[in-house]
Amino acid sequence: MSSLSLSTRLKQVFGYDGFRPLQREIMEASLAGQDALAVLPTGAGKSLCYQLPALVREGLTVVVSPLIALMKDQVDQLEASGVAATFINSSLDGDEARRRINGLDAGNYQLLYVAPERLMLPDFLARLQAWKIAALAVDEAHCISEWGHDFRPEYRRLREVRQAIPGIPVLALTATATERVRLDIVKQLELHEPALFLASFNRPNLNYQVVAKSGAAAQVCNFANARPDESGIVYCQSRKTTEALAATLRNQGFSAVAYHAGLDPAERAQNQDAFLRDEAKIVCATVAFGMGINKPNVRYVIHADLPKNIEGYYQETGRAGRDGLPADCLLLFSRGDVTKYLKFLDDIPDEQARAVAHQQLDQMTHFAENEACRRVSLMGYFGESWTQENCGACDQCLQPREKWDATTDVQKLLSCILRIRQAGGFSVGLNHVSDVLTGGLSEKIQRWKHDQLTTHGIGKDQPRPYWVDLGRQLLRSGLLAASTDKFSTVSVSQEGIDVLKKRLPVILTRALSSPRGKVARTGEIPCDTALFDQLRSIRKQLADAKNVPPYVVFSDVTLRHFSRDYPVSDSALLRIPGVGEKKLDDYGRTFIEAIRTWLMGNERQTFTPLPTTAAITAPRPSGVVNGTAAQSLELFKSGQTIAEIANSRNLSETTIEGHLAQVIENGEPLDPRSFYTAAEEALMQTALEGYHEPSMKPVFEQLEGRISYGKLKIYRAMNSQSATR
Repeated sequence: MSSLSLSTRLKQVFGYDGFRPLQREIMEASLAGQDALAVLPTGAGKSLCYQLPALVREGLTVVVSPLIALMKDQVDQLEASGVAATFINSSLDGDEARRRINGLDAGNYQLLYVAPERLMLPDFLARLQAWKIAALAVDEAHCISEWGHDFRPEYRRLREVRQAIPGIPVLALTATATERVRLDIVKQLELHEPALFLASFNRPNLNYQVVAKSGAAAQVCNFANARPDESGIVYCQSRKTTEALAATLRNQGFSAVAYHAGLDPAERAQNQDAFLRDEAKIVCATVAFGMGINKPNVRYVIHADLPKNIEGYYQETGRAGRDGLPADCLLLFSRGDVTKYLKFLDDIPDEQARAVAHQQLDQMTHFAENEACRRVSLMGYFGESWTQENCGACDQCLQPREKWDATTDVQKLLSCILRIRQAGGFSVGLNHVSDVLTGGLSEKIQRWKHDQLTTHGIGKDQPRPYWVDLGRQLLRSGLLAASTDKFSTVSVSQEGIDVLKKRLPVILTRALSSPRGKVARTGEIPCDTALFDQLRSIRKQLADAKNVPPYVVFSDVTLRHFSRDYPVSDSALLRIPGVGEKKLDDYGRTFIEAIRTWLMGNERQTFTPLPTTAAITAPRPSGVVNGTAAQSLELFKSGQTIAEIANSRNLSETTIEGHLAQVIENGEPLDPRSFYTAAEEALMQTALEGYHEPSMKPVFEQLEGRISYGKLKIYRAMNSQSATR
């Protein structure tokens, strides 16, 4: 099936004119029969990477998904677009499950969603072998890795599916995976020479803010009050806090529900459904909520407590703004949360697991406390560079914290630490140092005679927390060094000694302050807001009648385009992103009539044209690293061989050859003799004559493996380029 067929189906079924970054490349690799691993941020369109190919290939695509709610949600959306999809899980009664299995036996479906536990049941695996399986997609693939933040042991058995159904392409997808996790996914799923697609981790429409925590309930209420009609998620670490905060919000007039693993399953499902259907605007939840939640119009995510690691924070904030419209991410930070978590970590019995948890907490704390651009910190964690001076959508870039001359106080702190060390021959923690500086007379201070030091009480003009925070800043700047043992003591580094001896000036950044408000603008779609509100009301009525969430009817992005373009005909409506032929038939005329009626009593507004791709996705970010054809081309042009490029980028040679085939298709003039001999070219010409299918497997087998998949791809790319010249 050609790329043209993909584009045609994309428009007919899903209503979009173009692909988001890497989507087409991922689909084409899978349709060519190649295993692939795709790491795309939340909201980048991962689901489409297996849904659209399922419509253009023969047979059934099986999608492994970890959550029941996600399966139903995606199947509802696919059915609304006219796609034959179903799911099998424990939420179905026996009769309904049998009906769906009979439909699968009859070949009535193109997509099947199933949980790994169900998939691995012996009788289900046997049924799977009887169906015509064309591809396997593993969603939330990071769950297979012990190094990931959401390890699920049942995912480890998925390799058995490969053994039971050999020869089908496997596509693994996730939003968050470090290099270590990526390698583990490839190993555990036994992916064969997989193509790796690693998109930028940047979410340009998200605005990141970190503020000092000072009365979390009031801060959450104030933040939500500035966004009364918008949906938001508030993450809390304890079940008790989720319920208390939801109750506080309800008392303030918000429609809010709680969600955590301790709730009765029926109540938990009811609360989630209320949020998805816009009946509850806010959900206060533990990390049990959210993985796979497909609600696109979450306009803010608040972390009322400190997340335990950056991967979890990134994934949770990623649930905001999936539709590409502006969204806010607020983190309330306090040292008290850090101290509380440290006590829990000490109870972890496994030493290695405890060390990893400590490291992750340190990284999360550093992210919250440092003064660097939030994007620099987040993307750097995943190995990606952010090269712009100002991201334009985080608190550090938009309103940098004030700098101040801390020289005198730094000298006091460093001197106190040195005096303590000299007096007793041992080091202490920052809390004890702050007690000495503020003139404390605790039992330890008197027993160790630290009340007799010249530095005792020289910092009385500031409270204890001030000195602890100052010490943490000096740890980050390298003037202090922390011990690696469980006692968390500090010492003055050589750099700190130089500052003292040479009386060097020290300029630091003020501590975190209050929230700044809504500032993110990337992805905004200005529209007739009064019409937009009316169309949202109509959408809710239609959704309730169909018993589906409102975004299954049309997304907020689509309604915003309705409210700026005023389409009043079928052809005009089909030009709107997100309107396919099935949705036009089911819902379109209702909205056309509503817009016509609106225009009879209201003036048509005009708006500045949007960037070409704004309706589909935020602009493609610069700085995509790894997994790109452009990088492989650059290395190839520098004189490196395919083997050398593969080795330096930790990819397979087949993947690099696929990259080069792609750039050749895009018009890059490369010499065929750099890839294959004249004799090999003659073999490929004969084998490929009259063959136009995307999969190279039949040709590879016909040539008995004498020509690699990569060479076949490059030859076909060369051939298609010469045909268009």
